[in-house]
Amino acid sequence: MNGLDTNILARYYIEDAGDSESLKQRLLAQKIIEAGTPLMVCKTVILEFEWVMRGYYQFSAQAISTVFNHLLSLSHVQIEDRDLVQKAVTYYLTGLDFADALHHVSYQACTQMLSFDDRRFARKVKKKALLPPVIVPK
Repeated sequence: MNGLDTNILARYYIEDAGDSESLKQRLLAQKIIEAGTPLMVCKTVILEFEWVMRGYYQFSAQAISTVFNHLLSLSHVQIEDRDLVQKAVTYYLTGLDFADALHHVSYQACTQMLSFDDRRFARKVKKKALLPPVIVPK
């Protein structure tokens, strides 16, 4: 099994009108992902890939969700904590920041999560009644 780096996913999913090297890498990424051989993507790559799509390529949350849902649907690709990543994508579409959503779903075994991010995170989790609750220490 081969583990994939963020740049392989980016070349596969993002049509970047770059130079000849970018095109060569895109074709290689397609060959790798479409070969059907067992592959793995870890959560840190998922997190970085969201940042690349949103921050560099200005993808919308909906477009990022579509990419992740396609990746999650590939039976030959093992995603670290697949169910949690899928849940984070769902939370992301409801308005949470993707990184916050991924952090939050990773703490499902905890009674609460502590964060100083009140406005953008704790209040949204409370409003959506997600568990565990996010508590702002005072």
